[in-house]
Amino acid sequence: MKRLTLTSSVIALGLVLASCSSPEKAEAPQADLTETAAETSAEPDHSAEIAEARAFLEMAEAKLAAQSKIAAQAYWNQATNITDETNAAAAEAGAVSTKLAVSLANDSKTFDVDVLPADLARKMNILRSSITIPAPSTPGAAEELSKITTNLDATYGTGKFTYKGEALNLDQLSTIIETSRDPEELKAVWEGWRTVSVPMKDDYARMVEIANEGAEELGFPSLDQMWLSGYDMPPEEMEAEVERLWTQVEPLYKELHCYTRAKLNEKYGDDVQPRTGPIRADLLGNMWAQQWSSIYDIVRLADVVAPSYDLTEQLREKGYTPIKMVETGEAFFTSLGFDPLPKTFWERSMIVRPADREVVCHASAWDLDDEEDVRIKMCTEVNAEDFYTVHHELGHNFYQRAYKDQDYLYKNGAHDGFHEAIGDFVGLSITPIYLQKIGVITEDQIPPEEADTALLLNTALDKIAFLPFALTVDGWRWDVLAGKTAPEDYNQAWWDLRLKNQGLVPPAPRPADAFDPGAKYHIPGNTPYLRYFLSYILQFQFHKAACEQAGWEGPLHRCSIYDNKEVGERFNAMLEAGASQPWPDTLEKFTGTREMDGSAIIEYFDPLMLYLKDQNADESCGW
Repeated sequence: MKRLTLTSSVIALGLVLASCSSPEKAEAPQADLTETAAETSAEPDHSAEIAEARAFLEMAEAKLAAQSKIAAQAYWNQATNITDETNAAAAEAGAVSTKLAVSLANDSKTFDVDVLPADLARKMNILRSSITIPAPSTPGAAEELSKITTNLDATYGTGKFTYKGEALNLDQLSTIIETSRDPEELKAVWEGWRTVSVPMKDDYARMVEIANEGAEELGFPSLDQMWLSGYDMPPEEMEAEVERLWTQVEPLYKELHCYTRAKLNEKYGDDVQPRTGPIRADLLGNMWAQQWSSIYDIVRLADVVAPSYDLTEQLREKGYTPIKMVETGEAFFTSLGFDPLPKTFWERSMIVRPADREVVCHASAWDLDDEEDVRIKMCTEVNAEDFYTVHHELGHNFYQRAYKDQDYLYKNGAHDGFHEAIGDFVGLSITPIYLQKIGVITEDQIPPEEADTALLLNTALDKIAFLPFALTVDGWRWDVLAGKTAPEDYNQAWWDLRLKNQGLVPPAPRPADAFDPGAKYHIPGNTPYLRYFLSYILQFQFHKAACEQAGWEGPLHRCSIYDNKEVGERFNAMLEAGASQPWPDTLEKFTGTREMDGSAIIEYFDPLMLYLKDQNADESCGW
């Protein structure tokens, strides 16, 4: 997640706009010296403006850094102890932060970035484009916006649904979705969680109005264009880039969808899940159907060798606790040569759900002082999913520490997808051989190569199933922010996109007042979601590059970089750059290429793709 919290009223310095340096002038021929000198002397002198811009940025960074620490603590307090008092403090801190960020962004418009040196121009553009939810300078707007965003966050965090006489929170409801195989129960719980988001709709619509006014004041046509401006290319080029990347990996998703639908039909029958058409969203083992690995027992391959162990069972058998899971994640990073986490991490993190207060359980990583006070916030349980989540969140923390010596405006990922990719890239090295090395499984439990297809299916149910969901979240939101989708059409537009991108439908027609997008944290939490799609592309690209650096010659899915300090050194060099340069420069430093590329995903899952095509030969794929 971003550097402070998922709460949006503090600036999220992950959206970086590039600045182009002026081309160097060729040395003039001797015969033209007089004319060249005359032309040079006629050029305007921008030294005073450059000095003024430098002083302005130094002042801005100092003010932002100071307010960041205040706001981060307020948001941490609210997320880990939801009360009226902490909500009010977070709202106040958010309003102050938003006013400061908008004021500085507006002040920055007095400077012409075209005459500034590249580093100053880059910082100026970051300052202008990186407020996630901006408020206009209209009196009271920042306070109203901050109150709305804080209330949305708290409504989600405290949401409960009464099922069978018991008020259940999201964790408990999600467990039912993951484990139940009763379609009526799944439907009831799925629909029940979505009652939590109904009260959010009007506040969300009002927030969009205010934030679009703020974006327009900063010079953007709408907030979606402001978000898309932060990828070192024009927004329309970034949208085309996303489409290009999705085109690379979409065929694999369609094969996975087709295969999964057939298995669900065999399990539940035509009345619950037809053999053709879209899939019922509540049957996929995840509250949002964004990852499907919880139904591996339904879709597992019957005709191939399967792994001889269940990671969740192994972790529990080996006496793992939430703390030990986090310690194991830390040990992976230190095996690459990174310094251990500071003592304060262990003293201040929230690793399990407290029994005495309401909290936001959505897993997140935090950097409270832009130096060493890094933390995670999780309601960790001992299972395979949280084992991977721990590695993901620690990836943020190690990234935050790596760029801590950068200037304030550069203390972020090369782009927001980088930040999300780091921990998941490490997670791809959680192979059976790695698990054997750390003692989670024994050597005789390492699956033979014939089991690779089954392992890849389990991974694809998480990684490949997620890709179109990630596109859907921000695809829906971009249309909302651009004014293309009106509040009365919020829910229909959501399901139109889910059908188009994912081939999914709700278990029954939705009520007229439904606001199903709000049942996913990143909508009321105002966290841009494109970062996750990009991270899933990048993590495989990073993995392939790292395995090549390590001299790995086997299948990509069997490679682990655990304990490889040479790879770790190059990895750390990429992280240390933060947002100090255009992301293609940072990507090239580690991978040797300047383009994001989905081909590593295709290579990684190649054995599975061949298997799925064979299994789907007689199916009517698509929806």
